Amino acid sequence: MARIRTVGLVVKRDRPRAVRLAERMIRWLRTRGLGVLVDAEAQLPGAPARTKEELGRQAELIVVLGGDGTLLSIARRTITGVPILGVNLGELGFLTEVVEDEAMPMLEKVVAGRYELDRRMTLAARHLRGSRVLGRFRALNDVVITNGALARIVQFAVTVDGLPFATYRADGMIVATPTGSTAYSLSVGGPIVEPTVQVIILSPVSPHTLSNRPVVLRPNAVVRIVIGPRQQDVLLTVDGQEGMPLAPGDAIEVCRGPAPIALVRSPNRTYYDVLRSKLGWGAR
Repeated sequence: MARIRTVGLVVKRDRPRAVRLAERMIRWLRTRGLGVLVDAEAQLPGAPARTKEELGRQAELIVVLGGDGTLLSIARRTITGVPILGVNLGELGFLTEVVEDEAMPMLEKVVAGRYELDRRMTLAARHLRGSRVLGRFRALNDVVITNGALARIVQFAVTVDGLPFATYRADGMIVATPTGSTAYSLSVGGPIVEPTVQVIILSPVSPHTLSNRPVVLRPNAVVRIVIGPRQQDVLLTVDGQEGMPLAPGDAIEVCRGPAPIALVRSPNRTYYDVLRSKLGWGAR
């Protein structure tokens, strides 16, 4: 594992506990001669501020103090495989497995090189209008097409590797990674997939035809979704954080991303522990 010389901090600034923990980490890292960079949006004094894109390029370790949403905000911007240590300041998260009391001991272990990584598959998406590429996106959880404020049914056609797959009339479609299988996809009846498995999940949202069920595809499949004619108020959303409107005839192409996200694995709980805690399995 590469030697860690610079640590980037992404802090949920409206959480006083996160700010206090970040200040404590900055002092601890500096006493050990390590460089510290802070996400500019956190507006935290005491360390140089960087954009999330710059953190992804300049740090050898990124520590996220917040929740799963905070981690998603930086994960899509790291393209060099930099390890991400997620510390949850609320309820235990699917992505931020380390809780507040474990944060400092875990940081010490990671800086010393005593840690393991989960490499999570990503998705790469393109928004096309004719031959023009209007946007490129990277997702750790999902790429979603949904109806907008008017809540009309959306008609769209799906192909896989250029072959006809299905035509849908539904509230939308979720293209998810195994990591995203416990996010929006789960709420519409999609399968839970162990996060280190390599697959692509298609989960229709409230399909008009009840036989349209979630489908699991091989990881190298290329999914193309084309919005039907005369469709209005259709939205594209990436990881629940980036979005843009779609026009009739627009296409969204989704495939496996070229680089996984590296998450530091908690030594104190397994993925199954997190599932039981979040979903209440075995609770009375």
